[in-house]
Amino acid sequence: MDYRSDTFTQPTPAMLEAMVNAPVGDDVFLEDPSVNKLEAILSARFGMEAALYCPSGTMSNQIAIKVHTVPGDEVICSRLAHVYVSEGGGIAFNSSAQARPLDGDRGMITAADVAAAVNNPDDPHKARTSLVCIENTSNFGGGCCYDFEEIVRIKAVCEERGLRLHLDGARLFNALVATGQTERQYGEIFDSISVCLNKGLGCPMGSVLLGSKNFIREARRIRKKLGGGMRQAGYMAATGLYALEHHVTRLETDHAHAKRIARALLEKTFTGHMLPVETNIVIFDVKAPWSPVTFRDYLAKEGIRVLAINPTQVRFVTHLGITPEMVDKTVEVIRGME
Repeated sequence: MDYRSDTFTQPTPAMLEAMVNAPVGDDVFLEDPSVNKLEAILSARFGMEAALYCPSGTMSNQIAIKVHTVPGDEVICSRLAHVYVSEGGGIAFNSSAQARPLDGDRGMITAADVAAAVNNPDDPHKARTSLVCIENTSNFGGGCCYDFEEIVRIKAVCEERGLRLHLDGARLFNALVATGQTERQYGEIFDSISVCLNKGLGCPMGSVLLGSKNFIREARRIRKKLGGGMRQAGYMAATGLYALEHHVTRLETDHAHAKRIARALLEKTFTGHMLPVETNIVIFDVKAPWSPVTFRDYLAKEGIRVLAINPTQVRFVTHLGITPEMVDKTVEVIRGME
């Protein structure tokens, strides 16, 4: 029972069969039919011109930042954003740009936050603000979902100030299922979108970067420079094709499982503040007599793996590898704790 992350999923037998039967070619030569099909399907679903299959969400995000900026630029994001916290300093390392992290709320920033953070382009003392990155759902915000109207307002600020807008959509399909928003709505707003396949959709690897034809042309060049050009990648792209057909609507089950675990935790006196559970992530403070580490270790003895993400908080993440029976067992163990 591994709740450490939704990256711990394993391919289903049907997904493995899709991999074995995938037609493949050389993707660097643009000749892998499975990769081409995946890119075409996702760009069409979002109403964007083109797409690029990448090994990971981090690479997709870093390519986007590199294309949208020049050295010395500034990138606005949340202080909890994955691109800022968990991509190895990639904004500085890959793009020679600096981040402007904003406090926001649970990893979500507002149009007002963005407007206040944009540097005066005529002031030579300031870095040129060129890009805004937002993340939906917000991982370290407990899987919360943006209000789409706020995204529209952020886009208006970007257009007014001449900024580009990128979406880290590592768990975008979780947000779409939870809110009823659509791919097309997002495609109309963002200059670029990264869509991870190896989280809730359950693929072994892969992320697809979406944008205009010119953007993807440059992104393909950057992917090659970062070592992300792949050959017979269709075996992996086939898992994405399978997941888009079979694993999207089932995300509702992951959300329901997370809410069940959250309710059991909220019955306990050792559970402190819990972030609102909107999708498949549960983050909460642990109070005495437990600590995040002792709580984690106790559950591990029961065959339940969770993450102590900092000195005060624990995280559960549900996914397709978690069955209803596993949730039953988890709830039973939590209720037995004092």
